[in-house]
Amino acid sequence: MRITELPLANSACKFLEEINIKELFPPQKMAVDAGLLEGENILVSAPTASGKTLIAMLATMQFLEKNTAKAVYLSPLRALASEKFSEFKKLEKIDFGRKINVAISTGDFDSVDKELEKADVIILTNEKMDSLIRHGVEWIDNIGLVIADEVHLIGDADRGPTLEIVLTKLKEIESKPQILGLSATITNSDEIAQWLGCKLVSSEWRPVPLAEGVFDGGQVYWSNGKSDEVESSIRGPAIDLCIDTIKSGGQSIIFAETRMRSASLATKGAEAVSKLLSDSEREELDHISQMILSENEHTDLIKTLASLLKKGVGFHHAGLNQNCRKVIEEKFREGKIKLIASTPTLAAGVNLPARRVVISSVLRYDVKAGTNKPISVLEYKQLCGRAGRPQYDKFGEAVIVGNSNSSDLTEYYINGVPEPIESQLANDRSLRIHILSHIVSNPGIKNDDLLEFFLKTLAGRQTRKNTLKFAIEIAKKFLINEKLIVQKAERFAATEFGKKVSMLYIDPVSAIYFKRALEIVSENGKHTLGFLHLVTNSEEFFPKFSLRNKDYEMASVLIENRASELIERISEYDCSRGMLALHSWINEASEMSLSDNLNVESGDMHRMVEIADWLLYCLYELAKLLERTDLLEEISILRTRIRYGIKEELVDLTQIRGIGRVRARKLYDRGIKTIEDLRKIPVEKLAEIDKIGATLADNIKSQLSKVR
Repeated sequence: MRITELPLANSACKFLEEINIKELFPPQKMAVDAGLLEGENILVSAPTASGKTLIAMLATMQFLEKNTAKAVYLSPLRALASEKFSEFKKLEKIDFGRKINVAISTGDFDSVDKELEKADVIILTNEKMDSLIRHGVEWIDNIGLVIADEVHLIGDADRGPTLEIVLTKLKEIESKPQILGLSATITNSDEIAQWLGCKLVSSEWRPVPLAEGVFDGGQVYWSNGKSDEVESSIRGPAIDLCIDTIKSGGQSIIFAETRMRSASLATKGAEAVSKLLSDSEREELDHISQMILSENEHTDLIKTLASLLKKGVGFHHAGLNQNCRKVIEEKFREGKIKLIASTPTLAAGVNLPARRVVISSVLRYDVKAGTNKPISVLEYKQLCGRAGRPQYDKFGEAVIVGNSNSSDLTEYYINGVPEPIESQLANDRSLRIHILSHIVSNPGIKNDDLLEFFLKTLAGRQTRKNTLKFAIEIAKKFLINEKLIVQKAERFAATEFGKKVSMLYIDPVSAIYFKRALEIVSENGKHTLGFLHLVTNSEEFFPKFSLRNKDYEMASVLIENRASELIERISEYDCSRGMLALHSWINEASEMSLSDNLNVESGDMHRMVEIADWLLYCLYELAKLLERTDLLEEISILRTRIRYGIKEELVDLTQIRGIGRVRARKLYDRGIKTIEDLRKIPVEKLAEIDKIGATLADNIKSQLSKVR
């Protein structure tokens, strides 16, 4: 089906042709035939790269032409949301007879983002959507199209329950929006479609055909019965498989089970890849390597990455900061980097295809089980989805590295059926969070109505009614006992504490933990270490790094020296590396020092800072509610210190935009210690200070008139 045959506005068809889309892929045509452009609810279950984003754009364009209501695009991850925002922002160029505004909001769960009221298309994470519903934002009743990406993640223990609750609530709003679900190929897609009230469009079509195989004993045994010999070396099978592809002009991704293994595999492949590069490619890669070095502290991780990039190889994992990951992704897309060794998060996080994907091991460390376990068939299929670059390759290849077990791996993974999606909502944590949220949104709700709502979820379809009812009763008793909700006869309402907890988007267990600490914390003195322990010990804090043997002495000395700052007695066995890292960070430890001494890399530190800042905000708000006004200034100062990684003496200076930890320290060491000192220094003298310069000096002076 050609674009010109679609019942779209001429301006929309013209826009699609300008971005070189002239004809629909089979799954796209199937969605249109199923009523996508007539407002039908549709669930598209199709492989990665089969064109699901265009299906979403077609639905959005038709919707914007016919309606003045809002379209909402839900994404499971911030990185994916940003990617989709870039694509959907292009719709603003189309003439729909009115100016279209595309907006994004992914962070800060305790705010409602007023500018979203004016937007026509809004890109949100599932959690942000849930938060906006809790805040009772008025424009939610004006949503006419809901696009839910990666619907199969409903089966994910962490992210699934929120997506399930959000979709259940959006199905029920008065405007009865069109629902468009986008999912990987799943076994029970018909069940998910029925639950969503959608027509199912299911397809196995890919724009680039996929060959799947297992490497064993020097041969790749393909699922079609053919086999290929791969030249072997001391570098190991995973690298040999990648070099085999790079020699013929392709790119490769290796999925490794750990960060350490991904860096190790990249190192093993570097020399071999380097030999295949042209002089111009080497020159370009030198520039990329220098860029990484000039924009980051020279930790061992950064130095290793920079040296590998020179040779056309990179690694990708959560220890790298966002800046490094972005460079690697961009340069791989441009074909400059030939090989990436990555942890599996890359498969879920960004659109980054390669001709050949190599799965170096089907085992993953399971934190809960405390041992390695085989990945699911669904995860394997997701990893395979990265094979084949639509614009460059006539085929894609996914190869598992075996070990004399090729027939078992072929049978289980290649010929296997992905596991059905099962709701994760009925566990204790999810129920207490979402029952509280629903009672806050519906004060005076009856017991039967509460049960009725949860029976409309996927868990309500997949769990026996009595089992779900019993689990809800246990969660309600917990919420009543902890004074988050009250019961009068058959009706429930949230307490002020319960309302605040729900709006803060925090697990009730963490809120109770914070509340108890706030009730016993002393009125005098500093509580810096106590607050850091409280935050890093909470359920939400992430990433969680336990102490290594050599860290116990550091923790013990810290506790001994800062005993007066504790809320209650703790020992080194109650501490985590996150607490040590944050304490070092607010005392201006460099990224290099954190990496060398605590093995905490900049990507981890960034996430710790972000989450600690949010948790301290929650603590601040709960302190206000509990009338602990004596603690507010201290918590606020600690938030600033964590945000910037500074000692308390620099807090005043960082009120000025453009002054972070480095510039604040430079100024302080030159005797400019307060905002008042900044007012007094002549602008030309300010400009002479290292890291300031004339432009920033002028900017600082203009800001001072607005700061008290």
